[in-house]
Amino acid sequence: MTASRTWQAWSCTVRLTVDDPVVLGAASGALKALMDRVDKAASRFRPDSELSAVNTRAGSMVPVSRLLVDLVDVSLVAASNSGGAVDPTVGAAVVAAGYDSDIETVRTRLPKPAGRAVPAAGWQQVRLNRKIAMVGVPEGVSLDLGATAKAWTADRAALVLSKRHGCAVLVEIGGDLRAAGMPAEPWVIRVAEREGEEGVAVTLAHGGLTTSTRTARAWQTTTDHAHHIIDPRTGRPADGRWRTASVWAPTAVRANTFSTALIATGEAALGRLTLAGHPARLIAGDGEVTELSGWPSASRAA
Repeated sequence: MTASRTWQAWSCTVRLTVDDPVVLGAASGALKALMDRVDKAASRFRPDSELSAVNTRAGSMVPVSRLLVDLVDVSLVAASNSGGAVDPTVGAAVVAAGYDSDIETVRTRLPKPAGRAVPAAGWQQVRLNRKIAMVGVPEGVSLDLGATAKAWTADRAALVLSKRHGCAVLVEIGGDLRAAGMPAEPWVIRVAEREGEEGVAVTLAHGGLTTSTRTARAWQTTTDHAHHIIDPRTGRPADGRWRTASVWAPTAVRANTFSTALIATGEAALGRLTLAGHPARLIAGDGEVTELSGWPSASRAA
């Protein structure tokens, strides 16, 4: 038997599924507590978060928690593995594009003009002292950990809860999923561009499965449409070949690194995905679907 609980947080749907219904309540509470800690550490929408303190005090090293050290570290590894396509120093560019508040606020308010696009400063500019837990960025640079913090949370929760309760666990936070433990049967997952839309069904027994898209967290400016995935080379919302990318990898963070990179820099990220050999499903701007590296050809309409 399996049991699930679903709620809204971080402007997305969170779903926890376990194959031991007895532990669902305790596991849900633990996931909510972890998400709350991550929010307090890494939200750029909270003026009292540690990340906001780092951005406000740009130009100096700021003492932070071990949790934020881990989250910044993960973002830098993702930046390195993606060749800079997934760059945490796009914070100022995200705000300039119009994503300066909760996504529901951005979507529903009157359109605002976009700010001046500035290429990302580069992840190499981030200073992280793991030993004494301090983080710093140069003046004028702002961090945004949105591309990796959600996936890290899914990874961490699935592994911890599976070990703690001795059962199979599936954690879904928006488009980031992580399976841990040994389910009697693989989980059946619907992969779609936007929540509630028809998609394809695949099975997931372990590892991470993520979907990145420029079609969901999108809004209108006074001159154009914008979305939250920034091309760090230009500082503008990405406009490459693919509008949506779904990727499987051993962890949600690694899957998200590649799915985000494919949207952010398009063809430039394809070589790294091919070399890594992770299965992927890509949807081009005109709707053409490309399946790579063993994406299940038997995936069916969900």
